[in-house]
Amino acid sequence: MKSLRRLLRRTRFYPAYKRLGHYPDFFYWKLRGQPPRPPHLVKQQLVKRYARERGLRVLVETGTYYGEMIDAAKNDFAEIFSIEFDSRLAAAAHQRFARLPHVHILEGSSEALIPQVLAPLTQPALFWLDAGYCAWNGNFADSSRLLNELSAILSNRVRNHVVLIDDVVPFSGLDGTPDVRDLEHHILQRFPGREVRVDTGILVIV
Repeated sequence: MKSLRRLLRRTRFYPAYKRLGHYPDFFYWKLRGQPPRPPHLVKQQLVKRYARERGLRVLVETGTYYGEMIDAAKNDFAEIFSIEFDSRLAAAAHQRFARLPHVHILEGSSEALIPQVLAPLTQPALFWLDAGYCAWNGNFADSSRLLNELSAILSNRVRNHVVLIDDVVPFSGLDGTPDVRDLEHHILQRFPGREVRVDTGILVIV
């Protein structure tokens, strides 16, 4: 199975293969009693729900990967900015979403690019951040990167940005992922007007 997955990753069919796996992953997660790391289908639902409840029309994502979140949310946002560090994945996303003018694929470090995305924004956005940035290919997370991204977002002149952070709860303190309790303390200390909570394994800042 792993060898088949490796072969598929080299083809244009891999995103479809990933999408087909969302429902089996969801039901398996339910059967296991909903452990802390939710499947991608639940993550998609959370992103859409928070955007809908708070009237957010802009999505900013770190870690495009194979474009699963973009594909799921492309009809729910007026603008989508997705940042990908891996040049091969960024090129594939450029090609896949080229016909969608409201989808912008940015290649490079999210730590450097998030301030550039924030600069022209005149309305609050939903930020979908990956705490385990590139850990899948051996480039483990860096706590300072996530803290710098949060600082840029939460101190931005546009208030009411909403932040959802993936992988920080199930991987708390592992492979460079920040400890979730330390991260919560840091946010509340620096930005006392904010609320931090865990929703279905995702750290939420509102």
